[in-house]
Amino acid sequence: MQIKVVTSKKDLKKFVAFPDELYRACPQYVPAFHSDQIKSLTEDAALSYCTNRLWLALDDAGKVVGRISAFINPRYNERYGKKCCRFGWFDIVEDFAVAKALIETAEAWAREQGMEQIHGPLYYNTLGKQGLLVEGYDNTPQFNTIYNYPYYADFLEKLGFVKECDWVQYKILGWEVPERIQLIAGRLMERHKLHYENVETMAKDPAKVISFLRLFSDIFAENVYNFIPFTEAEMAQEAKEVISMLKNRYCCIVAEETGEVAAFAINFPSMSKAMQKARGSLFPFGWYHLLKALNCRNDIADLMIIGTAPKWRNKGVSSLIHCNISRKWQEMDIRTSITNPQIETNNAVNVWESYPREPFMRRRCYIKNL
Repeated sequence: MQIKVVTSKKDLKKFVAFPDELYRACPQYVPAFHSDQIKSLTEDAALSYCTNRLWLALDDAGKVVGRISAFINPRYNERYGKKCCRFGWFDIVEDFAVAKALIETAEAWAREQGMEQIHGPLYYNTLGKQGLLVEGYDNTPQFNTIYNYPYYADFLEKLGFVKECDWVQYKILGWEVPERIQLIAGRLMERHKLHYENVETMAKDPAKVISFLRLFSDIFAENVYNFIPFTEAEMAQEAKEVISMLKNRYCCIVAEETGEVAAFAINFPSMSKAMQKARGSLFPFGWYHLLKALNCRNDIADLMIIGTAPKWRNKGVSSLIHCNISRKWQEMDIRTSITNPQIETNNAVNVWESYPREPFMRRRCYIKNL
């Protein structure tokens, strides 16, 4: 076996394409677009301050049998007082020797950089895929989450990694808001002169988009485990790549009379089937499947982010979000909603107890002292 540092475009393409072969016979796997992956690995805004290294594992015949990326986020280490290296893009054939060689290579590099711990799988920041799948292997994941075979966790634990934290996801089987909550929402709307903002209109106003992203960063800096506040470059990237894709019929923004955002819910139609049909490429027909998923009716919705501005916390404003989504789901005949991964210790997870639901997936961040 050979462990090779990725330095050429050819090797980078192999790095990105490896999971397509590994998961070829797996009906649950949702491939990412290769072009997006290459951009994330070479041009992401977080790379202005993060250091990363990529490796491939090759067998005797030169065939790729594994991959890993290790990266250091100095803003994370400074914020939390740690010397921690992250790893991600971790994929391997079912061979412990491959996992051991790749992980030990990443650990050695982390030590050379003066790090004391290594954890993952993570992304540079909290905007990317993170958390090894440890439950829910029979389900098809959201397009923005990791899928992996069960042996990944076994190999990491055998290599000395332990649980740092878990994220949980639920499948919501209905979205009927009790009449009492609807009455509360109506009174709040009238009393505080709140209104629903059109997210597609907001997306066309750069100043409003940046204001919204700053609010998002401030909210989650207080409540999300390991969150790192966004830089201006990261917000600009998110505005260009994500906000511009939002559809008002799926999202909800509650605003004050002044236009200031009080609460929001960012949702997408399920993109998983479209991504599977695209097979990692926008061309020749990947773009068609993507646009169709975004613009046509879909009976599954992905719940990405729900947040409330600090001044509106514990005042019931989230009831407006739930009532608005309930109405939209009924209009579009959406029957199933998949929640985004939420840290299991976050009390916000309890909100789903009000709805019929079932466990969907559990993801784990592993950590090891160096």
